[in-house]
Amino acid sequence: RDRTNDPRRFHLNKVEANAQYKFKNNYVSTTKYTLYTYLPKGLYEQFRRVANFYFAVVAGLSCTELSPVRPYTTITPLFLVVGISMAKEAYEDYKRYLQDRQVNESEVQCFRNGSFVSTLWKEVRVGEIVKVFRGEYFCSDLLLLKSSNPEGACYVETMNLDGETNLKIKKAVDETHKLDDGDVNAMNGYIECDQPNNSIYTYTGNLAMGAFFASEPSLTRSSTIKLDPKTLIPLNPNQVLLRGASLRNTEHVVGAVIYTGHDTKVMKNATDPPSKRSTIEKGIDTIIFGMFFLLFIMCSTGAICSAVWMVERGDNLWYMAPGDTEFDPSNPAYVALTNVITNFILYGYLIPISLYVSLEMVKVVQVVFINKDRFMYHKHSDTPALARTSNLNEELGIVDTVLSDKTGTLTCNLMEFFKCSIAGTSYGAGVTEVEKAIARKDGRPPPVDPNPGGTGIKGFNFHDDRIAHWRETPTGIQDIHQHFFRLLGICHTVIPEGDGTEQGTDYQAESPDELAFVIAAREFGFFCNRRTATSVFLKEKQADGSVSEHEYEILNVLEFNSTRKRMSVIFRSSNGSITLYCKGADTVIYPRLRASGNSFKEVTAKHMEEYSLTGLRTLCLAATELDPTEYDEWQTKFVAAKTSLVDRAQKLDDVAELIEKDLVLLGSTAIEDKLQAGVPEAIANLAEAGIKLWMLTGDKQETAINIGFACSLLTNAMTQYIVNVDTEEVLKAEASGNKVAAKNLAEQTVMNQMTEALESIRGEASQKNQENALVIDGRALSLALLDNCKSTFLELGTSCKVVICCRVSPLQKAQITELVKLSGRTTIGIGDGANDVGMIQMANIGVGISGQEGMQAVMAADFAIAQFRFLERLLLVHGRWCYKRIGRMVSYFFYKNLMFGLTLFWFNLFCFFSGQPIFNDLYMSGFNVVFCALPIIVVGIVDQDVVPETAAKYPRIYQQGPKNEYFSHTVKGVWMLNGLYQSIVIVGFTLAAYSIRADRSTGEPSELYAAGTTMYTSVVLCVNLNLAMAINYWNALSHLVIWGSILVWFLFLVIYGAFPVAWSLEIYDLFVEVVSTAPSYYLIVIITTATALLPDLSFRVLQRTFYPQDHHILQEVEKMGRKGDPEASSSGPNGAVTNTPVHRAVQESVQLGERESPDVKQVSQQPKIGAQVDTMLPGQPVELRR
Repeated sequence: RDRTNDPRRFHLNKVEANAQYKFKNNYVSTTKYTLYTYLPKGLYEQFRRVANFYFAVVAGLSCTELSPVRPYTTITPLFLVVGISMAKEAYEDYKRYLQDRQVNESEVQCFRNGSFVSTLWKEVRVGEIVKVFRGEYFCSDLLLLKSSNPEGACYVETMNLDGETNLKIKKAVDETHKLDDGDVNAMNGYIECDQPNNSIYTYTGNLAMGAFFASEPSLTRSSTIKLDPKTLIPLNPNQVLLRGASLRNTEHVVGAVIYTGHDTKVMKNATDPPSKRSTIEKGIDTIIFGMFFLLFIMCSTGAICSAVWMVERGDNLWYMAPGDTEFDPSNPAYVALTNVITNFILYGYLIPISLYVSLEMVKVVQVVFINKDRFMYHKHSDTPALARTSNLNEELGIVDTVLSDKTGTLTCNLMEFFKCSIAGTSYGAGVTEVEKAIARKDGRPPPVDPNPGGTGIKGFNFHDDRIAHWRETPTGIQDIHQHFFRLLGICHTVIPEGDGTEQGTDYQAESPDELAFVIAAREFGFFCNRRTATSVFLKEKQADGSVSEHEYEILNVLEFNSTRKRMSVIFRSSNGSITLYCKGADTVIYPRLRASGNSFKEVTAKHMEEYSLTGLRTLCLAATELDPTEYDEWQTKFVAAKTSLVDRAQKLDDVAELIEKDLVLLGSTAIEDKLQAGVPEAIANLAEAGIKLWMLTGDKQETAINIGFACSLLTNAMTQYIVNVDTEEVLKAEASGNKVAAKNLAEQTVMNQMTEALESIRGEASQKNQENALVIDGRALSLALLDNCKSTFLELGTSCKVVICCRVSPLQKAQITELVKLSGRTTIGIGDGANDVGMIQMANIGVGISGQEGMQAVMAADFAIAQFRFLERLLLVHGRWCYKRIGRMVSYFFYKNLMFGLTLFWFNLFCFFSGQPIFNDLYMSGFNVVFCALPIIVVGIVDQDVVPETAAKYPRIYQQGPKNEYFSHTVKGVWMLNGLYQSIVIVGFTLAAYSIRADRSTGEPSELYAAGTTMYTSVVLCVNLNLAMAINYWNALSHLVIWGSILVWFLFLVIYGAFPVAWSLEIYDLFVEVVSTAPSYYLIVIITTATALLPDLSFRVLQRTFYPQDHHILQEVEKMGRKGDPEASSSGPNGAVTNTPVHRAVQESVQLGERESPDVKQVSQQPKIGAQVDTMLPGQPVELRR
């Protein structure tokens, strides 16, 4: 039967007994090739690309007698392109091999024959026990058995796994953390756990030790083992040391090997990231298919015409040897077939073989510019911008929608304890940034902050003298205060480090929220000074000022997750009482409050709403005292769930529900997370650039709205449409207990609200500058994403300039991003935490913020920046430049290849499509790689239409990208028509000139390759000068490559013609003695080139003068700004009146930079704050016991 879902079972410390399971060894290879597979696999990888396969076919056909060119002209470029790519692959694979060898042959202390001996990591097997020292890496997945730390704890750095540099705390189970070497030698245990999987953050297993297994001779896969849960030690991710992590701040650890080699979790995750392709790259595929179709038409046309002409006139064409099979008038079908092959080779230059190599070179340099941009360097964290891929550079210039996380992305994620509500009394007198922004919005002076300088304590910005007198409150209130502060000091997973004094103790916390709570507890007199595997110690300040240490035995920790939205600890005090402390979101705490004894829950709710309105993050604190008998019964269920190998997480959540009930509300906390510097300005500029912004946050609706105003996401001029399900009808339906009816009513309510909003927006469509904002809460969002609602939600969201989604889960972030992306809009997902990874990977472009929540977002992203404000420069400067450069580069490549290929086609039209080339073989080989290669690469790297300061000052110019003004079908069509026109002019003028006269005084007519050299000179000049006309920014490098490429062509003619005749063949001394000595050569080249370039030049002049684009206007602004104030005069430099449309546009261009709010009446739809509630009577006793 299928045993893939069976637990993984193996012996501890008995390698021989585990041999029957045939576990993978610990040798790891991450290379793509081996010595034997490199050549066949490498060639397969290269020729699976359509372009390379096409050129391989052409190269093969060029070796036949039907080829119009010599084989080396097609084989050499193909060999160079494929050879360079394969050499690059080999070099990169060899580096991977060296890294693998370094890891595989590193040494570790392995317990064998009664002692730890030095062993290579690749020789370690499942079930063996190893010792790892400080600074060393774990090269297999280990179960932590003991540590040099007396409590069995150790610190690991997981930077190679998730990019995080902050240390993680791992703890051995109580039963093993005091083992010595003798115990290890006698260890007779057994582990059952998950099968190897790629889930880094989960692990489910059980450990059984000692004589219990003495009667089990073997543990075969077919055996059915009944284990008593009371004898098992449950294992979880806190005991697992993953391959790739390293040991820090701990002398050594001892662990058992549980997964080896390619079974380890990090190797199971070794998959390629989601493949993302830019819009232009997809466009290239379309153009190439179009070129193939054109090639088919040209080959078919030539074959048919050649066959017809050979039948009709073949007998008279004596010089084509009509008796040969290839030109046999009696066999037109064979003539057509051979002509197709000939033309297929000859016209192969339609497909630019150097396009992909040139694009890669340009994109790599563009990435260097992004990485080295000092304006995107964050000095405080020493973090530059980082482009993790070069495939999406140009995609940054066509972004339509930015979907952003809030915490850590728009804010600093440096939490500060700011306010709190205890027993119905609100404490804290500080003023938040959101309060100041609201005052500015309303036209009021900002409220006065009594402590503007703060406390100077990291994580604690609380100021209220009243709280110092909490011990003077009535007994019941005093008890609530004491439990409130004690909960802050106990209900967490923070590890204190240091000498146990307040000044000498640092905290290792996995989240800034928990760190702020523990610091607040310390400042309130409940100092968490140390922690063991089973207890938390608090130094509690007494009323007389003395300090006493109290030990609280931690019995259970019910961990926080995104489903539970709460965390609980169960502890035993020194007096023997058992208490449960719980902290979490109000939406999960309030339903679990007991019916009586919570008389101040309404006023606490009011306080939390007030805190939310000022942009603070709120959390509810509650407690209950447990009956020992009830707890023992629950503990039995908890152990059974904790040792289950099937659905352990769900079972633990279900068991937690049984104990987290009948709670007594203690109060709430309010944490401030300040906005990052420059966020409001960056958002305002992005909005001015026409980019829509969606904020996906876990905050309450009121908090999200006010933060939206604080960061300039929302403005007074916007009409707000708020969608939620908390209507009176829905609440009544939910209260009735009919879940199905309530759900249907809620769904209908959301649909009606969205439909009404859409109709309102459509009705206001005539108001040009009307801006709309949508705010939708979590419950409504879950319904809006249903199949029958999401199309309406998408239409409504995309009709608004701003969308704020509240109470959003990580999965919903990815769903929203996918919905917007599938509508055809280019999206950016930006976030800083692991909960943003789905959104980042789903978006067209993922941007990670290297903030306080580790580096998971950065490692999943395509681009990484340190602060949100850098996104403005990344898009408006680098993105716009990359889009325009790459767009022009691709269009130009196909233009020049089409023009070159058509010159061959038109000439063959005069040769009965016989396949006769007019150019020398080296002319054709050098077209893409020598004479026209460098200019477009340099333009793709350094060309810029306006300077960065202008792009930032006039952000609306960014809309050229989303409107696709540089790579639209029209633009590509114009380039292609230009190539078609120029090819006709070059071939027509050249052949006409050489057909009516001799080009030398001797009267000798011109020969084929003299005409070909003249024609090729015009091609080189046209291609390079056409690019010169398109350049916006001339510099020394631009001049060098443009004029240098033209000069190289003439030097090539002289040098190649001087080679011995055996090498240069028909080109021997052709230019020096024949072509250059004829004055008509220069006249033909000049007239032909001028005629070919005239339409393009005329179009550019007329467009710039009478129909200027945005960048044309801004270029004039820059030019006139360098000479003086552009508004100062309407006269030109010499006093001439410049009253053309472009100069009038310059005078009005300052409007592009103005950011006045549109004069539209505000439609306020914000919900009102709840009604007044009763407060708790002073002195009323509080009873925690159920």
